[in-house]
Amino acid sequence: MNKRIFVPTDILLPKDADMTKWTVVACDQFSSEREYWDAVEQTVADAPSSLRMMIPEVYLHDGDTQQRVDDTYNTMRRYVSEGVFETYENSFVYVQRTQTDGKIRHGLVGAIDLEEYDYDPKAQVPIRASERTVPSRLPVRIEVRRRAILEMPHIMTLINDKQCKVIQPLAEMTDNLEKLYDFDLMQGGGHIAGWRVDGELAEKLVSTINDNGENVKIIIGDGNHSLAAAKEYWKEVKADLTEEQAQSHPARYALVEVNNVYDDAIAFEAIHRVVFGVDTDSVLEKFVSEMPDGDDYSIVCITANGEKTVSVGASCIGELIGNVDSFIENYTSDGNGKVDYIHGEDSVKALCAQKGTVGFVLPSMGKSDFFETVIKNGLFPKKSFSIGHAKDKRYYVECRSIVQ
Repeated sequence: MNKRIFVPTDILLPKDADMTKWTVVACDQFSSEREYWDAVEQTVADAPSSLRMMIPEVYLHDGDTQQRVDDTYNTMRRYVSEGVFETYENSFVYVQRTQTDGKIRHGLVGAIDLEEYDYDPKAQVPIRASERTVPSRLPVRIEVRRRAILEMPHIMTLINDKQCKVIQPLAEMTDNLEKLYDFDLMQGGGHIAGWRVDGELAEKLVSTINDNGENVKIIIGDGNHSLAAAKEYWKEVKADLTEEQAQSHPARYALVEVNNVYDDAIAFEAIHRVVFGVDTDSVLEKFVSEMPDGDDYSIVCITANGEKTVSVGASCIGELIGNVDSFIENYTSDGNGKVDYIHGEDSVKALCAQKGTVGFVLPSMGKSDFFETVIKNGLFPKKSFSIGHAKDKRYYVECRSIVQ
């Protein structure tokens, strides 16, 4: 019997909400740009919003994190008890996301079976991570999952469908599908529309995705640590269940969006490194001297004094990123400086206008190498790439219950 690695599920959407106010970008975006999130707060105000069920990372150092955490769980329960949501049973959502560049990204929101996923690089499973998981980043995410009654995905996964035969054909079927939403995203995030996919068409998609490719069916693009936390939480829940109970428990599954790596709108954007609170001249001097010689890749180093392009040697982009990370880790190991991971070269330049700040602008990866790299060479270093620009990241729209 074929395994069902990606399946339709009971999807929750708000009934009567202003969808532009409901829908906000992933919590890990604009993590050093408070003004972005302050503007989101002003836009949402008192309206029902996914903003109230998550915590933007930019606020995590404000000293009121525990209160924010408690507020998110209380909001989840209140929204459920007040009947904010409409349930679409046993469904996928076909998503068309118009990006800021005008291209339309095609996605399918549904649930992956966590029994068929593992973030261990040695695991031989059909759903795999793309980046190395940092164990220290999991406990807080696991705790979030323990207390939550709902999940909202900012996890984007990828299938290897060069013929574009799985998701893209749904674009020609929308006249016969139930439209669930169609609206502009806030803060210049483009436009999004979604249609319900259920019944025989949903089952056909389940079979097609399962039959697509060879051993590796799905690779996680964005949200690797969130999914790893969901896996660990499922292990905890499963330990107290019978085999029969484990088959249908909602925590066994995680809501994600599946995209085709060969979708014209999919682009791998580099995640750049910015180091704050350092002697920039010293950093650049050591960086040039310690990076491997070669002209395989170019890194643009940015400070308040200008830009410098450094050519370095590496066998692949994953090795390059690992070398940069090792340099930064060694330089900051004694508490000298703090690193952040920034989406978008313009954001790096803006941050590096500050004295004592240096940015490393990394090259992007070709999409054709993505599956081959993970299958043959293992995982990328953490924060190696992002799918698209920050404003084109996944926004929180759909929800799903993870409790019985």
